[in-house]
Amino acid sequence: MSTNANSISQNGTQDPPLSMEECFSKLTVKPRVLKRHATMDDDSFNKMSAAYSPRYPSNSRISEEYAVSPAAKSDMNTPTVNNAFESHPHPMVAEAWEALNRSLVYFRGQPVGTIAALDNSSEGLNYDQVFVRDFVPSALAFLMNGQPDIVKNFLLKTLRLQSWEKKVDRFKLGEGVMPASFKVLHDPVRNYETLIADFGESAIGRVAPVDSGFWWIILLRAYTKATGDSTLAELPECQRGMRLILSLCLSEGFDTFPTLLCADGCCMVDRRMGVYGYPIEIQALFFMALRCAFTLLKQDAEGKECVERISKRLHALSFHMRSYFWLDLKQLNDIYRYKTEEYSHTAVNKFNVIPDSLPDWVFDFMPVHGGYFIGNVSPARMDFRWFCLGNCIAILSSLATPEQSVAIMDLIESRWEELVGEMPLKVCYPAIGSHEWRIETGCDPKNTKWSYHNGGSWPGRLSALHVPEITVFIFSTYAYPQTYLYLISIMDDLSQNSLWLTMNVDAVLLWFLTAACIKTGRPHIARRALELAESRLSKEHWPEYYDGKLGRYIGKQARKFQTWSIAGYLVAKMLLEDPSHVGMISLEEDKQMKPILRRSKSWTF
Repeated sequence: MSTNANSISQNGTQDPPLSMEECFSKLTVKPRVLKRHATMDDDSFNKMSAAYSPRYPSNSRISEEYAVSPAAKSDMNTPTVNNAFESHPHPMVAEAWEALNRSLVYFRGQPVGTIAALDNSSEGLNYDQVFVRDFVPSALAFLMNGQPDIVKNFLLKTLRLQSWEKKVDRFKLGEGVMPASFKVLHDPVRNYETLIADFGESAIGRVAPVDSGFWWIILLRAYTKATGDSTLAELPECQRGMRLILSLCLSEGFDTFPTLLCADGCCMVDRRMGVYGYPIEIQALFFMALRCAFTLLKQDAEGKECVERISKRLHALSFHMRSYFWLDLKQLNDIYRYKTEEYSHTAVNKFNVIPDSLPDWVFDFMPVHGGYFIGNVSPARMDFRWFCLGNCIAILSSLATPEQSVAIMDLIESRWEELVGEMPLKVCYPAIGSHEWRIETGCDPKNTKWSYHNGGSWPGRLSALHVPEITVFIFSTYAYPQTYLYLISIMDDLSQNSLWLTMNVDAVLLWFLTAACIKTGRPHIARRALELAESRLSKEHWPEYYDGKLGRYIGKQARKFQTWSIAGYLVAKMLLEDPSHVGMISLEEDKQMKPILRRSKSWTF
């Protein structure tokens, strides 16, 4: 990225560099008023929460019974909601809202979630169910649109499902496991409804979802931030639910690492893809859920011990991830020169990684300026693959330091051809093939090379990666938070005279990337990208993913009208129109978790 802090004027000449004083002086010249919701930083939320009257009574309780009981028949009718965003002038927004409302699932007359896809041309499988991870972008869209009741219903229903006895064959799962998905069954004869949950006993591969509990906690915090109502999180049932989820992760055992040991297929990469061990997606979600729970749990007799354990784990986890999962040019060169068979506390190569195991592609892939959290670290193994979701969550949760967050964005900028091609951003890069594919995936035909999780391109198309040429703005977001709204207000003017590159981004990852762009002071990347996404998504019926190295072909088994693609687009759109919403799913850096500061080219501008 260029370090030239000059802007280009209309006649092609360079204006003199802007000083920090001039940047602040512009705050009084060209302010942009943005509504500050109870979704910004924690201090703002604490001050504002006192002014909010509780939306729900403090003595509210979970009273619904999940046994078969009389109820009105569930349907897919669009609810009657008068919200400003649904009357947005852009036709694609209205279409997306209509599709999202059609995907709503009702239980006993109340909306409790959205189904995975509305594609009637393909076999249903479990795409007609409400997935916890899939519902998150839908929930954020509803929260931003002033429809919190849907999210509240979902949180309470999944919480009650958590209390069910969970068995796979004759083996009982942990009490805190959240379901991967659920569906509503209606008996037309007796006019009864009941919920059926899947904890992994029906899933492909029979793997329990590790990420569902983390998403539930993150969504509970998003609901609290969006509504200013803490009474839901303070319910004894919710407090107990969080403690049960975390008790599965914070239990002591034989592991010497603060990371969470996981099986293959336990997260969004829900098929065998060689992510067993300590996948970046789960570690980032684990970190974010811990931080959310830390703010939501009461300091009572039961919660205090859990909070203390969370605090200790957060410090250990942040140190471990920032030290051993982070890769930039300097770190790559250090690994390249590792010695092996080191013993004692002074060992540098603590995981006994053999330098010859480094893949050839990573040397060409690593830019001079940039870095990322690699896919996995365990004894004698480092998975150097790029996983988009884990790195975006690392930025939003502040698992990544401010410098690392900037480096991740620089990597995307520098390697857009490899990560993008002609179609959306890849969920994973690079793809594995040939003999390695057979071993890692078990010959899974859905994860062939450059398909689905194996380097496949997922729906949507984003364009225009902006190089603003003003280094000072990158740092001001962190060093001077009060300039944030000003940066948002002038970014459109800057973009008219700056260099643009082309890139694409997938729709399910679109909202993650948009939020990360806003947090790192680069919302222009997502804004211009969204413009091109709007020219593709609707025409191609919101597909799930694309195949091919360049992402030219709609995936062989891709569902259309994929709900998380629809909701992801809406969330990205709303985040860009009101960046204050990012506080729902973004956490500021914890100053007590001091980062490991290394001199690195990727942190030099």
